[in-house]
Amino acid sequence: MILITEFMSQNAVRSLKKKYNVSYDKNLADHQEKIPVLMKNVKAMIVRNRTQITEELLKNSTELLCIGRLGVGLDNIDLEACKKHNVSVYPATGANTNSVVEYVLTTALILLRGSYNRFDEMVSGIWPREKSSGNEISGKTLGLVGFGEIAQKTSDLAKNFNMKVIAYDPFLNKTDPAWNNVKNVSLEELLKTADVISIHTPLNKSTRHLINSKNLIYLKPSAVIINAARGGIIDDQALSQILRENKIKGAALDVFEREPMDEKTGSLFKGLTNIILTPHIAGVTVESNENVSDMIALKVDQHLSSI
Repeated sequence: MILITEFMSQNAVRSLKKKYNVSYDKNLADHQEKIPVLMKNVKAMIVRNRTQITEELLKNSTELLCIGRLGVGLDNIDLEACKKHNVSVYPATGANTNSVVEYVLTTALILLRGSYNRFDEMVSGIWPREKSSGNEISGKTLGLVGFGEIAQKTSDLAKNFNMKVIAYDPFLNKTDPAWNNVKNVSLEELLKTADVISIHTPLNKSTRHLINSKNLIYLKPSAVIINAARGGIIDDQALSQILRENKIKGAALDVFEREPMDEKTGSLFKGLTNIILTPHIAGVTVESNENVSDMIALKVDQHLSSI
């Protein structure tokens, strides 16, 4: 049996059902406690980022052979435990890249221009033309924190907007051709230099609160920062404070330290007009959902067919 615990394209679900017994409940991740009792006879799981794959769950999933991840981040999956229990993990590498790249550059354009949050003033008869003029993206410097596949594609598209690109990634070899025409800098230099900062690292012990109250002070007053990677890489509380004090131009967050936000975490951003908040959808469009779903359906099918 294949257990799918979060939303997946109906076409991909139907294709799997033609060959396998499939249990599909897109809301199951909201009821994590129900998953262990469903694991009997489950040979494959398909999840997104909210289903927690733990040692305890794997220990009681004796027939589980593989996990398909509808996305690329793996911080919700205990990879060491999967290795221990001989469970293969398949991320949808590359399938939602365009979606994330477009999200990053779209929010950068909106934040820099500053013209798109004037609805109340406009319908009230106010004509806020001068303060709505904002900035162009052309000629600005994009700073990428992490320089993997998505960041590299973001760099490519940003250059079409006549942006300069710098990046920080201590794990990418300095001789890698990806550095051609992209300046390799320290994190401090990036934060001090960039007009647009975009986060592209995984979340782990070394990257948790990588961007924090100690280094957010490096940002220029005209800078904007975007996190469509993982919640927790930026210290949300520290970011909300500098936004409240108008020490930077703006921010866009698609990911948060707590998802969904509760009243306490949401209160950090209440009343702010210089931030865009979206519900972890940078990598989710109609097109990317089809791509991701089709890729994982194929990988899971190939794994189970090879046994």
